[in-house]
Amino acid sequence: MQHVLAVDHVNRILALDNGEMVLRVLLALVLGAAVGIDREIDAQPAGFRTHILICLGAALFGLISTHAFSPFQSIRTTSNVQIDVTRVASQVVVGVGFLGGGAILKYGSNVRGLTTAASIWVTAAIGLAVGLGYYWPAVAVTVAVLTALIGLRGFRRLIRQRFARQQEVVTFTLAAGAAPGPLLTALHDRSDLAVRGLRIDTEDGHTEVVVTLKTAAGIGLEPLLSEMAQRDDVDEFAIEDR
Repeated sequence: MQHVLAVDHVNRILALDNGEMVLRVLLALVLGAAVGIDREIDAQPAGFRTHILICLGAALFGLISTHAFSPFQSIRTTSNVQIDVTRVASQVVVGVGFLGGGAILKYGSNVRGLTTAASIWVTAAIGLAVGLGYYWPAVAVTVAVLTALIGLRGFRRLIRQRFARQQEVVTFTLAAGAAPGPLLTALHDRSDLAVRGLRIDTEDGHTEVVVTLKTAAGIGLEPLLSEMAQRDDVDEFAIEDR
């Protein structure tokens, strides 16, 4: 009796309709965005759009792995045919990870390509779902991905302008004979500015101080840098191109 009840419980879990699967996809979008907003505010390379894509891809891969292969499993249990279609799907998940990793590039202290890598990964999940006949979840995830990448651009810009911490790599060229100590002390003494990285280069009598600066939330970096540029020991400064 207990065995029958357990089987019925498993069958109910596996028997998802298209509406419930779409709701799971939408919940993944919301929860991924909730985690990613914190990273966006903290000026991390992987912001809320990247987190949305990863969460959507993981949700779709989860649906595929737990539900899409049920017909093939029933064939294996009721006949002598041995089939393991999950092996192909697992290799897709692993293989696309290497493909996405190749899209991530590092320029100085900046990282580019995280969202592209995430979109590659979630696109693989969409393709796998379509190939297995999971059309509604695939369409729902596609709409959610386009919403994250295109529809949320304005929201992302608003977050960055009003709440996010700005982080840039700035190169200060010191005046001839000037020591870097006073400039570094001035940067460290500011309560609205944090020094995350530091490198001092001296060549041909010129000293360059390369620092990674992060502002407090909602404060732009440009006014602070303009103030630093007025110092007598600073000839010029430049912000690293992203």
